[in-house]
Amino acid sequence: MSAIHLQHLVKKFGDFTALKTMDLAIADGEFMALLGPSGCGKSTTMNMIAGMEEPTGGKILFGERDMAGVPMGRRGVGFVFQNYAIFTHMTVRQNLAYGPKMRGAAKPEIDRRVGAIAEMLQLTSLLGRKADRLSVNILQRVAIGRSAIMEPAIFLLDEPLSNVDAAFRAIMRTELKQLQRQFRQTMVYVTHDQLEAMTMADRIAVMDHGVLQQVGSPLEVYNNPANVFVARFIGAPGMNLLRGRPAESDRGLVIDLGPLGVTPPLPAAITAAVRSAQGDVLYGFRPEQATLVEGGQGLSLPVTFVERIGARTIVHLGQGETAVKAVFDNDVGLAIGQTAVVAPAVQSVRVFDAATGLALRAG
Repeated sequence: MSAIHLQHLVKKFGDFTALKTMDLAIADGEFMALLGPSGCGKSTTMNMIAGMEEPTGGKILFGERDMAGVPMGRRGVGFVFQNYAIFTHMTVRQNLAYGPKMRGAAKPEIDRRVGAIAEMLQLTSLLGRKADRLSVNILQRVAIGRSAIMEPAIFLLDEPLSNVDAAFRAIMRTELKQLQRQFRQTMVYVTHDQLEAMTMADRIAVMDHGVLQQVGSPLEVYNNPANVFVARFIGAPGMNLLRGRPAESDRGLVIDLGPLGVTPPLPAAITAAVRSAQGDVLYGFRPEQATLVEGGQGLSLPVTFVERIGARTIVHLGQGETAVKAVFDNDVGLAIGQTAVVAPAVQSVRVFDAATGLALRAG
């Protein structure tokens, strides 16, 4: 019952198409993140799952049950919004107890459930506090608890952590995942923050301009992006992409990058796909998967900026179409104006068709 199937789902607002023919299967008990930039259609998709919006076309199934015409109140879903929706004149205890009380639960059962959810979300000491005296961080925690206490089979969260501070966001990522595992809920989580999606989700559905770009585990979308959009959007920084042309050499298939020279031979697994490409390709590698070399073969580029961020340093190299970023330890000895030679890890290289933006893959 708590599996979700989106079949040929379309949503239009007048002449504007917010969602273009989306097919997505979310398994019972799965944590699925809908990830993408603002305006990509992820919140619209969630609103249709919740019953707040009607699809223009296609179907939404919970298990085998078609949700067409079923109102939000009868779908059995929990919903947490970006802006917390709680009763500020009530105490934390009253807010948490509100749902079970409206459902007619007995007082001992209400007390048990309130105590359990308060302990899980570290709200026990605040149960007697009025909500209007709480910080935004705690208010959002109460909002999550008030929905979670109903133990819905499907839990929908729309950017629930975007208004809280960074330290609290890190805590809540752990607590939400623990909550989902304990109740074995099907959880759909809308976010533009890839860190939230990568750390919590079992799978990620990456969206852009109303189109589903790729679905896969966090490692799948990071290691094997389906297209240039996913390659650039996933990762902090995103994947480096350099334009070039496939060329044969005595060492194997390489990419001629023009002023940057010729790359090392490509991984054997993708050579057939790259050979079949017509025209230019984009040579891609993650900034974390580049090493600094001295006297070896690599990309020789001037250092244009150095970002030292705690345990790591992001070095910006080159400019324009030959701009590259590389991530090193925080003690890397590079400064603006120096020339650095970086070498991508060969097996991590990915190549994309420059015209279509699609990954050139084995098979």
